[in-house]
This record gives sequence, structure tokens and C-alpha cells, in this order.
Amino acid sequence: MTSPYQSLQHTEAVARFDLLTVEEYDIRLDLASDERTFGSVTTIRFTSRGGATFVDLKPTRVNEIRFNGVVLDPDLLERGRLPLDTVAGANELVVDAVMPFRNDGEGLHRSVDPADGKSYVYGMSFMDAAPTIFACFDQPDLKAPYTFHVRAPEDWVVIGNAPGSNPEKGVWEFERTQPLSTYFVTLVAGPYHLIRDEHDGIPLGLSARASVAKDLDADADELFTMTKQCFDEFHRLFGIRYPFGDYHQAFVPEFNAGAMENPGCVTFRDPLIFSSRVTRGMRIARATTLAHEMAHQWFGNIVTPKWWDDLWLNESFAEYMGNRVTADVTQYADVWSDMAYARRQWGLVADQRPSTHPVAGNGAFDASAALQDFDGISYSKGSAVLKQLNATLGDDVFFAGAIDHFTRHRFGNATMHDLFESWERAGAGDLSSFTSNWLRTAGPDALVLDRAAGVIRRTPPAEHPAERTHTFRAAVAVDGAWEDRTVEVTGPETPFVVPEGAPVVIDAYDETWAVAQADPATVRSLVPLLADVKDGHLRAGVWNNVRSALHNAAIDPADVLDLVVASPPVEDPEDTLRRTWTWVFSWVVPLAPTGAAARVHEAALEAMVAATPGSERQLAALRAAIRSADDEAILRGWLAVPPVGIDMDLDLRWKVLVRLAAIGAADRDELQRALDAEPTARSRVEHTLAVASLPDAEAKAWAWARFTGEVDVPNYELEAAASGMWRGGQEAITAPYVDRYFTDLPETVRVRSGWVLADAAEFYFPGNVLSEDLLERARAAAADQTLDLSVRRRLVDRADELARKLAVRKAFPHS
Repeated sequence: MTSPYQSLQHTEAVARFDLLTVEEYDIRLDLASDERTFGSVTTIRFTSRGGATFVDLKPTRVNEIRFNGVVLDPDLLERGRLPLDTVAGANELVVDAVMPFRNDGEGLHRSVDPADGKSYVYGMSFMDAAPTIFACFDQPDLKAPYTFHVRAPEDWVVIGNAPGSNPEKGVWEFERTQPLSTYFVTLVAGPYHLIRDEHDGIPLGLSARASVAKDLDADADELFTMTKQCFDEFHRLFGIRYPFGDYHQAFVPEFNAGAMENPGCVTFRDPLIFSSRVTRGMRIARATTLAHEMAHQWFGNIVTPKWWDDLWLNESFAEYMGNRVTADVTQYADVWSDMAYARRQWGLVADQRPSTHPVAGNGAFDASAALQDFDGISYSKGSAVLKQLNATLGDDVFFAGAIDHFTRHRFGNATMHDLFESWERAGAGDLSSFTSNWLRTAGPDALVLDRAAGVIRRTPPAEHPAERTHTFRAAVAVDGAWEDRTVEVTGPETPFVVPEGAPVVIDAYDETWAVAQADPATVRSLVPLLADVKDGHLRAGVWNNVRSALHNAAIDPADVLDLVVASPPVEDPEDTLRRTWTWVFSWVVPLAPTGAAARVHEAALEAMVAATPGSERQLAALRAAIRSADDEAILRGWLAVPPVGIDMDLDLRWKVLVRLAAIGAADRDELQRALDAEPTARSRVEHTLAVASLPDAEAKAWAWARFTGEVDVPNYELEAAASGMWRGGQEAITAPYVDRYFTDLPETVRVRSGWVLADAAEFYFPGNVLSEDLLERARAAAADQTLDLSVRRRLVDRADELARKLAVRKAFPHS
């Protein structure tokens, strides 16, 4: 079943752009009258060459539509489109509608903080969500200025894309914005805690829910300091000042992405305001996210892609510039090492899937298709390729071209062709070969050491061949001492001779984009050596080589397990989806010999004991030990008396409770008491994860009701329920839900849309099942043309992951 709304096709966007020029939007929102819906009156003034078109609108109810003074029949609205017969010259459309507050992180999202019962609202208009807030011509190249007028509860603060005033209680008036694409439009409204500052003439602001006010206060100095440092550096590099007035950074609840670069009011997921102890890895992630969104104010906001297939002009640049500026001017100079862990495999894995696509010009035929390419290729691969281009061109040419691009297309739209013309004008020379091989050709080359032949072999992807050269450093350990060798790969084979058995780390410092794979001898020889490697970037390079090799069934998971046990990756401490620890539990443990989890647990315990009390290594090792524990007494012992140097804060307490639930050592009453004791937003999500993790039929039915929409929950709780659903060791309990997944999946389009529709399809995929039957069913479902496109894409990706795990098991059977 497909979506009830029709996604905008590229051909339609071109026709509408050729027909219309949007002069302005005037929008009146009433956020105070209802908790489920809000009033939205949109006035759009535009000129037309004359002819038929349509406006995008996804309301709960239409009160009145008036076009050029004539009332239109609301029944003309079909699948989110209102047809208009425009006249040549000036036109005015007024839409008075009732719109839905949403709880999926899109449109105008409303949530209630369980800590104090206060309600909060924020707008997320990305891709195709704007029409659930206001009537609009929803495409990136029909930019226009916006003027907002908002009625809200009297105790609320309202922040938007432009500076606002509060002339009377409950009334907010905003200045006219610079020309914006629809997907940048936002409002943040509620009883938010605000902190204000100023730098270089730019008013700065921070906001978060009232219940985390003390945590925002604790972080404010660091956040403001980084913001000021980054502004100074971006102004120095670009020579163009930030042009959008205030710069407010709003940390909002239940946000799907890491952040959104809305001009004047950037929104971030509010777990980035830390209420529990975090490691440096999380602080680096927050710092780079902050700098990434600031980079967007130039790459994306001043100049916006004309269509979604140039999305990389936003994300790849922001990724590269955000990481670079964070490393150069903030306290987090070790960004590149951390990014090697956090982002590298995200991009490489995506680039090896059947769903791979070029960085640029990926031919998205509609907005929904474009959303599927919003992935590690757009971010991680694009960033790596731009870093290579910068190294080739040098800063002078690189930034001169960028400045020319911003100047020529200021407050407008542009394409990749426009940008490369700017670089060529700046002295880059002919970049057509670079563009063809690196940006317009999908898939990565594989770089593998052939010891017997004494060469490094370069193998391009069979379906996407390209002639790429690679220059990088390989690290070789000779008699226990590491040395770097510069390698230039210009053909299928490049001589590279090493002593017998010496470990080799290809592209040890992420200097090219390729799948660099560790060979079996390297993995085995690293076991006694890795613990002594102090260079953080080299250690990251080791793990990326190992991860890529296991991903391609080139090494034995038993050897990888030996490496994990000998040197647990506690230098990569955050247990998020893209990090090494999560990979250990999702790839190494299930595929290695029986007893792997127990060995990882013992290694984590040893690392925790060996670490300095209070250190990040101790905290990271404890997290891994909790995740792998199957002894109730140990877990409850930590709850009662944590290790010296550890504060058993909210985050760690819930980690223990979730693990107790997963092994059947906690019950619903205990979990409910924990939630009641600290009814925070974080506790509510963790409680959902814990209940769904219980090894009984009632818990799985409870989790499944959230997938089908029988029970409506916000996006974070939906993800948590899915994460607890398919626990390893619970296959007998979850077996009936394998069939139900394929039966119920098509109907989920009735209860959700956008990112969350696709996310739910991915998260609820039977992740604890490794079988050829499941692979066949997933591939068949992905080929079903009646299934929503975004769901099919996620099925393709999950099927690829399953196929690769089955290939490892077939090559190295251990059970």
C-alpha cells in the first residue's frame, strides 16, 4: 500500500518553477485553542505566467479557501494537492485550515514532558512536512520571505526564523525573513527555558524544556563558546557574514534527526543536553553537530540546492566543514579520530549495498525517493570526497570557489554544475574527471593486501566501475614498531611487500574513500599488539579495516573475537548504532563461536578494573559489561554499590534495568516503580525499551501494538519498543512475529509517514533471525511495487545486511 499523499515529482517541480514566482507568505497560527490541532491561515502572494498548477496542503479540516477573491470548494483537495487555475500576473491564495499537531518528529510536533506535564511544540518542515503546518508550494527552489503571527498560551515563548516580539500576552509577531525554502520554516513554542548572549553583533540564544533547565545552564558556557569560535572561523574562511539575524539553538524533545539547520532557529534533539555523565565521544558528537548546522547557514541556507538530487551540496559540505572547523578552533582537536569511528562505516556500508547511489546527481524522481538517499553516502562519503578535493585544490582555490558560489547565487538556488563552475573560475582546472569518478559513480573500490603476490589489489565495484587513484598511508608493524608508508594506487595492482606475518592497516588515517580490508594474518597478528597502539586515529583505522573485512566475509569472526577480547574498543565508548561496541554485539557475538558473549563480558570487566576510577575508559567498559551480563547478582550489585569512580546516574540505572529485563530478572512492577520515581522523558523511553525486552509473550504483544499503530506513541518510544522486540536468545518467543512482520508491514502506511514510516520498517525487522527463509521473504517484499517506496528501500538494506551475515556464517561455520 502506498502513501495517501502524492509525492512531488521532479518534472512537476520544474513546471511549477517555470510558471510561478512566489512573492511572500503571511502565516497566522493559533496554537492555544486545542491540544490535538491548531489553526493555520496562510496567505500566499505570487505571480504567474498563467495556467494550471497546485498548492500543497495536508490539513485535518479546511475552513475556507479563497483564491483571487473567489471561494474554492475544499473538496477539490486530493492527496495533499489543491489545484489552482492561475491568472497571468499577480495572484493571492488564502487558506484557512485546521492542521494536526504530530508526534512523529515532523510537521508541528507537540509533546508533553512527563517530568512536569508541560507541553512543547516545534516545527520540522523538511522534505514534505511543511504542508501539514501551512499551505505552500513545497519545493526547494520556490523561495520566498515569511512573516509569522502566532497566538500561543500566555506562559509560552515562541521563537522563529526571524526575530520576534511579544506585544501582548499570548501574541507573537515576527519580522519578515530572508527568502527561505519551505523546508527551512520552523517555530519553537512552549514554556522553554531560555538563555541569551551576543557575539560580534549576532544575538545568540539557547533553549530547552524547563525540566532540564539546570542541565542547559551547566552546558551553556561550552555551547556559547563553541558557537562564537565557529562563527569567527566561518566568517574568516568565507568572508561573508551570517545574514539571518538572530542565531538561536533550540534543543527540542523527540526530534528525529541530530539537528535541522533552520535559518535563525536551529533545532537539535534534546538528549544533546546531557542530564547524565557522558564521555568525550558524546561531547565531540555534539560539537560537530553544532558546527555542522552552522556550516549549513552558508552551504544550504544562503544557497540552496535546486532539487533534492543535489542534497549533497548541503550535507557533504556541512559534514566536512563542521568537522574541520570543530577540529581547528574548538577544544575538540581529536575530531577526525572520533569521526573515523562514528561515521566511516556508516558511509562505507551504505555505499556497498544494492541501494547505493552517487553522491551527486542521483536522479531522484520525486521527493520521497530523494529522502531515501539521505544517508551515509550523502554525509560520510561526500565529506570524505570533499576533503580529498580540498587537499588537491588547496584552501585558496577551494574557498575562493565557494565564495564565488555564495555570491552569485545569494538567497537563491544552485546545482552541482554551478558550484564546479565557480571552482573552475577560481583556478581548479577541469574537474570533469573528478566529478565523474568520485561524485557521479556509486560504490567504493576495495583495497586488499595480497601477501603472496606482494601487492595491494584495487577492485572497483562490478556494477559501478570507475578509474580512481588512491593516495594514502598504510601502517605496518615491523618487530612491534609501527611505521607509515605512503602508497599511491593507480591501477589494479600496486607493489607492497611486507615482512611475513606483519600486520598491515590500509588507509590507516582515512585519506581516501575505499573499502580497506584487513587480511586474516593482520587480524591474528594484531591480537598481542593492538592494546599498545596509542595513536587514536590508527586504532580507529584498525577497527575500520577489521569491520570492512568481516562485512565482506573475508575474515573469521573467531579471530575478530580474539582481537576484541585482547583489546576491547573502549576508546570508542558510545554505544550508538554506528559505533564499534554496537557492532561487536550485533555482528561479532552472533557469528563467533558459542560463548562469545561471555568472553566479551569478561574482557569488559577486566578493562573496567584496569581503568583509572572515574575515567571514560572505565565508564565505557562498564557499559559494555552491563550490556553483556547474564548474572542478575552482578547487575543488582552495581545498582546497589557502583564501582569506585562511577555514579549510578539515570542513564546507567536504566541500562542495568533494561539488561535485567532482557534476561528475565526484572518484572513490570519494578520497571514501573523506576519510571514513577523519575518520570522524565528519558525514563519513559527507557521504560519502553525495558518492557519490550522482557522475555514473555505479553511483552512482545505490547511492543507489536506500537508497530501496527494499535497503540499510538511518539517516535522515540516507537524506536525503543522495536529495539527491545528482537532480543537474542528470545527467538522462540518472537517466532510468530516473523510472519506478522510481512503481513502487517504494508498497513503501517495508514498510521505513519515520512521518516518514521521507514524507520519503523527498519527497526521492527526480525533482527535476531539469521535464516535463508527470512532473506528470501525480505527480498520478495522489497520487490513488491505496491509497497511504499521508503519501506522497500529499508527492506533492501536489511536484506543486504542479513545476506552478508549469512555469508560469514557459511564461510566460517561455528555452530
